[in-house]
Amino acid sequence: MTPSRRALLAAMAGGVLAGCAGPQSTIDRSATVTGSPSTSAAITTSTSSPGRSPAATAPTATASSASHAVTRADIIARYGHAVPRTWGFDAPTVVHALPTARRVIALTFDACGGPGGSGYDRALIDFLRRREIPATLFINSRWIDANPAIFRRLAAEPLFEIANHGTRHRPLSVTGRSAYGIPGTRSAAEVYDEISGNQSKLTRLLGTPPRFFRSGTAYCDDVAARIVTALGERFVSFSVNGDGGATFTPEQVRTTVAAAPGGSIVICHMNHPRGGTARGITAAVPQLLATGHSFTRLSDALH
Repeated sequence: MTPSRRALLAAMAGGVLAGCAGPQSTIDRSATVTGSPSTSAAITTSTSSPGRSPAATAPTATASSASHAVTRADIIARYGHAVPRTWGFDAPTVVHALPTARRVIALTFDACGGPGGSGYDRALIDFLRRREIPATLFINSRWIDANPAIFRRLAAEPLFEIANHGTRHRPLSVTGRSAYGIPGTRSAAEVYDEISGNQSKLTRLLGTPPRFFRSGTAYCDDVAARIVTALGERFVSFSVNGDGGATFTPEQVRTTVAAAPGGSIVICHMNHPRGGTARGITAAVPQLLATGHSFTRLSDALH
C-alpha cells in the first residue's frame, strides 16, 4: 500500500470515528473524502436496477438459515486460530459501492450509541420523510436502548431499512486491533458477540434478521469479515464519507454528498443533531435529484 493510499484511508477512518466520539472531535474538518476506499473490493452481487419498493426485500433463506445455524462454538472452531492478513477497509467480501453504473446512490446513516453518540437528528429524518428519500440506517444496540420509541417508528417505516451497527460499536478484529483509540474485538468469539448480540436484538424487534452489517469505525480484518458472512450478513463499508463523522459543516456535507457519483454508498450519521449533517443533506439531495440521480436502500440494490 502506498503512503498516499494509507493517508486516504486514515482520513476516511477518522471521519467515521468522529460520529461516535461527538461533535467536539479534533479530527480535521477539512478532510473531505470522496471515492471508493478500495479499488479491489469484491462486489459479488449481480448488476440490477435498484428500485424503491415500499417493502424491504426479505433476507434469503440461505442467509437467515446461516445466521441461526451457526453458533458461537462453531465460529470459535472455524476461525479461532485463523490469522488475519488485512486490516482496514479493504477486506475481501466487503461491499463499498453499488453494482451499477447508473445514477443511483445509497444514503446510509449510522446511529452509534453510547456516550456522545445516542442523540437523534430529527431534522434529518423528517427531511428524508418529506422528500420520500429511502435510506439504510445502521443502528447500534446501545442507540436502540436509548431511543426505543424512535426506533420502533423508524423500523415501521417502509422508506427506511434497519441494518446492524454492532453491539458495543467495536472495530471488528480477531486479534484486538484498535482504530483511532477505540479498542477492537480480541478474538473470533468476541467478533461473534459483536455481530450476533445486535443481530439477535434486531431479529426480535423486526421479525427478520438484518441483512447488512457495519462495524464501529468501519474497520475490520479479513477473518472478521468472513465471520460476518458466516452469520448471514454482508459487511457494507462506504465509498463517500459524507459528513466526516458528523464533524463537517453543512457546506462541507453539501459539497461532498452532491459530488457523489452514481453507484456510491454514502456514509453519514443520524446521531448528532447539532452537527451539519441535516442541513448539508437537505441542500445536497435536491441538487442530486436535479441532475437525474435517484436514491435506494441497500436491500433494493444488493441482491
